[in-house]
This record gives sequence, structure tokens and C-alpha cells, in this order.
Amino acid sequence: MGSIEQTTEILLCLSPAEVANLKEGITFVRNKSTGKDYILYKSKSHLRACKNMCKHQGGLFIKDIEDLDGRSVRCTKHNWKLDVSTMKYINPPGSFCQDELGGGRRGRKEIKDSAPERGKVVEKNEENGLLFLELNPPNPWDSEPRSPEDLAFGEVQITYLTHACMDLKLGDKRMVFDPWLIGPAFARGWWLLHEPPSDWLERLYQADLIYISHMHSDHLSYPTLKKVAGRRPDIPIYVGNTERPVFWNLKRSGVQLTNINVVPFGIWQQVDRNLRFMILMDGVHPEMDTCIIVEYKGHKILNTVDCTRPNGGRLPMKVDLMMSDFAGGASGFPMTFSGGKFTEEWKAQFIKTERKKLLNYKARLVKDLQPRIYCPFAGYFVESHPSDKYIKETNIKNDPNELNNLIKKNSDVLTWTPRPGATLDLGRMLKDPTDRKGIIEPPEGTKIYKDSWDFGPYLRILNAAVGDEIFRHSCWIKEYFTWAGFKDYNLVVRMIETDEDFSPFPGGYDYLVDFLDLSFPKERPSREHPYEEGSVLNPPNTSASTASPTPKIHRSCPDLAQLPPTLSSFRFTRVNHLLDIITWISKSLIRSRVDVIRHVVKNGLLWDDLYIGFQTRLQRDPDVYHHLFWNHFQIKLPLTPPNWKSFLMYCG
Repeated sequence: MGSIEQTTEILLCLSPAEVANLKEGITFVRNKSTGKDYILYKSKSHLRACKNMCKHQGGLFIKDIEDLDGRSVRCTKHNWKLDVSTMKYINPPGSFCQDELGGGRRGRKEIKDSAPERGKVVEKNEENGLLFLELNPPNPWDSEPRSPEDLAFGEVQITYLTHACMDLKLGDKRMVFDPWLIGPAFARGWWLLHEPPSDWLERLYQADLIYISHMHSDHLSYPTLKKVAGRRPDIPIYVGNTERPVFWNLKRSGVQLTNINVVPFGIWQQVDRNLRFMILMDGVHPEMDTCIIVEYKGHKILNTVDCTRPNGGRLPMKVDLMMSDFAGGASGFPMTFSGGKFTEEWKAQFIKTERKKLLNYKARLVKDLQPRIYCPFAGYFVESHPSDKYIKETNIKNDPNELNNLIKKNSDVLTWTPRPGATLDLGRMLKDPTDRKGIIEPPEGTKIYKDSWDFGPYLRILNAAVGDEIFRHSCWIKEYFTWAGFKDYNLVVRMIETDEDFSPFPGGYDYLVDFLDLSFPKERPSREHPYEEGSVLNPPNTSASTASPTPKIHRSCPDLAQLPPTLSSFRFTRVNHLLDIITWISKSLIRSRVDVIRHVVKNGLLWDDLYIGFQTRLQRDPDVYHHLFWNHFQIKLPLTPPNWKSFLMYCG
């Protein structure tokens, strides 16, 4: 049987009004176009959904009049009862669990405490309604199944390099995951925690293929790939067919790679007679996140990377090796927030609670999937630049050993906490988990943790943008936001450039953007509107010989004149966190480093560098999220940068 590309089917669509009017408890819903029935269960902000079809013999559920708590429904065929709050059948007890359409909050990086769905997806649509989607086929790895063959010792070896980067020896082929081995990620916010093995570059040169899961720079590292391209520009690189291309910024990066392969989801890619792999989409962020199954001689390796709900929560069970992220902390929330409830005590408690939820979620997922071996990875980064000392001290991450101990309490799954250069021999571990040669640790005295980072070259790239000729003309603001293409939305933002200490940057820009008509008023419009404010910081202190010239505001554009200091500032935020809708008495403040924001503006980059990179400080009240605005600036910006050459010719 041939493979069929995995697609998504819309099962049910709820308008914003229907979402807002959902009552607590059980709601029966029919898709009028298909005639199919569904059941929704709402408890505060948590939503669960399933098909209105009993798993026994396909009967229709109705309200259970005997249930005073309003959580169960009754099948009209044989009186089976389903508790929709848990999706478990209570009559007969212990029989089935109902397959969900979705549940929990939409999130990115920070996993919420919700059960994984089984091949179903819940997505916000462009109008803040809800789409219930189903992946088809749900288990694409079952096409053309292969029985496991015996593995010779040394035939399959997995070597950990850094963060999310693994070097896989699979027979006579070598495959590398997500190579980030040098430089920062997210502008200047993330740096490698582990010291890569000394032979890392040679390992990359020898790879037969590279898999890159998504476009975030801790997985798609252009500095690392530039090293590889110096010798092997034609090295085969494989990525999923995401809505936003993984290598959307390749040309602008200057990295010469000539063999990038975009493959469809859910189809086996045959490497040789024994080796194949399949890329799957994330259920929460199918527009950008992917995960992968690698199979060699019938033995499966599952790498879920950063996916929030890989493949909608439906994954192969009893794989030989599973690896996933575990650490948390890959978000500016709440460390970069202050004011209102965001006291240091509140943030510390929130971080502690969320990290615990993430550990429990990962442990539960491992228990459900029952892999032979589990490896926590893709969380080994540190905020090492001195200016990010507060973030480093506040952004406490999970300990992989704590997760592994939790897994061991609930299952018989073997766990492996990798160190740079350590190698797991899959054949040995499957035959005898106690074999001391099953995991070869790096030689004694090997440096594990980095204690120095080469900040200079990367900061100079960012600093160069501060004095760029573009920013000598205040009209760049209109040019940039016109290019960005976000308008016809009732939102006003304010941006202020500030220095490293979060004070106004001398001669910097301070302006409003009204996205309803994409104008740049001198003061806030008199109509009722949401209001956002923010500020951007200058680069780290530099000597007089290297400092960039200070840009000045040009008064030739009267609509960009200096604004009153009583206003606060505009803010950047990630898609998964609540964002303010500001009324006349509400305020929001963001402070972001000017070297980063100007680098982002100049190169037409997405705004993740600002928020995930901890280059912001925010205040907000109340907590309300502008999905369309942030989704646009983090995912939907144009694929080509602004035409600054034409702009300068016009302004000149």
C-alpha cells in the first residue's frame, strides 16, 4: 500500500460569538454542512470536545438526566454513559476512553496542563473563533509496516552534541538533527549551555542528511550551517512542508546551501533499503513546527522536538527511543513582565508551577507511549550575556534528572540524560539495558558546560543596524509598517527607543501607530480603541571607537513628532501568552534593545528575536491577547524584506 500525504480536515467551526456564548458544562453541537454531531464540555477556560458517537456500537448520546453534576451523557442504544469532563466511560466502568477533538489552551513553548489529544487539533481561526481539525491519516507510520530485525552492536548509535542536536549512525548512513553548535539563538538572548564535542564540525561534514524541525534559531542556526556550507554546500537537508517555509530567510542569510528538500507530512522518505524517515506536523502550530520518526530495520526513533502536540497527540507506541524537550523557560513570560500582579514572588511561584506541570505532562506522555528508552533534550540553553543576568537568575528550568526520576516512578521506561559526546548503542541497550557498553560517556576530564562565549562577532552584527542610514529618516516607520501589511484593526501602539538601562535613548524614536488606518498620529485617537505601548533599548555599552552614531529624529515628518512622556510603551509578546487590550485607563509598557529591534526591522525578520530572546521588559494590565496582531508579526510577515534601497533613493 502506498503512502498518502497527511492532511487536515475541518470537523467543526465555531464563530467568535458561538465561542463567547458557550455555557459551562455540556453543549450538543451539529455541523450543519455535514450533519455530524459533536459534544463540547466547558469548565472555566478549559474546553474538551468529542464526536457524538458511542464507541460501543455507534449510538447517539443524549443528556443524562440522572447526572446532577452535568458532566455525563447517555447512549440511546445501550445506556452506556460517558463522563465528558474526563472522556472516560463510567458505565460500564473501565471500558473505553472517548477520542477527543481537542482540549486545553493554545500555547507555544509553555505546555499547559491538558491531556494530549488523539490525532485531533484545536486552532484559533483569523476571527478568534475555533476550528476543530482532524489529521488524516491519523497514524501514517502504519503504512507499509516493517518488523524489527536484530541489530548488531554498533550498528545504530546516537551521539548527543548540544541542545537539540543529535548525530545518528544508522548502518552506513549518518543523520543529524537540528545542528546549533555555535553562536546565539534569538538575536543575543540564548547561548549554548553545553560545550560541543571537539569533533562536532567533522561530524556535520560526514552527515548524509540533516533534519531541521522548524525555523527558530535554536534549531535552524545559520552560523552553524555557514560552517557546514563552507565545505559541503550540497549536503541534503530535509524540512517539513510548513505554511511558513523553514528556510524562508536563506537568501538573506548569505549561507550557500543548494540541496534543501521540502517533504510532505506523513509520507515515508526512503534513504536506503533499511533506513527511512517521516516528518509529522504539530497539532497546535502546524504552520511552523514539526517532529520526526526515523526507522532503521523496523526500529523506530521518535523525536518530538518542540512540538506542543505532535501529530495532534497521536504518536506511535513502544518506539525504541523517544526524545523530547523538557526544560521550559523558552518564553519571555513571565520573567520580562512587571507591574500589577507580576511581583517577583508571583513570577517565582508561576514559574515553579508551570515547570512542574510540564514535567508531569512529559512523564504522563512517556508513560502512555511506553518507549523502550527516553531521552530529555532540546532544553540546554543559558542566558549567558551579562545584560541578561536577571533572566538567567529568574528563568529556572527543569532538571532532566528530575523528569527521569518521575518517569521511573510510573513506568519501566529506561532513561538517558545525555552529556556532550555521549553515545547510546541502541543494539546493546535493547538486548541488555544493564550492559555498561550500552552508553559510552565522554572521556574523563571532558568539558561539559561552557564557561565562556564569543559574544563580540554577533553583537557587532546587531549593533551595525543602530547607525544604519535607514534610521536617519523618520519615514522608515511608515515604510516598515506599510511593508508589514497589518492594518484595518482597531489597535494603537506606541514605541519608544531606550538605552540598556531602560531609559529613553537620546535622539531615538518615539511614535504611535494606529493600525485601523495605518496612520502615525501625534497623539492617541479620541475613539475607543485598544492601546499598546513599547520601547526599544540601545546596544550594550561600547567604546567610543566602536559605538554607532546616535540617530536623530528628523522633524520633516510632522506626524512623527516627539510624543508626551506620560504615555507608556508598546510591547512585543509571543503568540501563546495573553496580550493587553488597553482602555483609556489601562497601561502597557515594553522595553526592547534598539540593536535588536533595528536589526529585525532592517532585515524584515519575525519578532520572536525580541520576545523569546528576552530582549524586552513588559508591563500590562489587563491580560488580554490580540491574536491577529501577534500572529501576523510572528508568523505572517512578508517573506522578502523591505526594499530599503528604493526607500533610501526616494528619501535621499
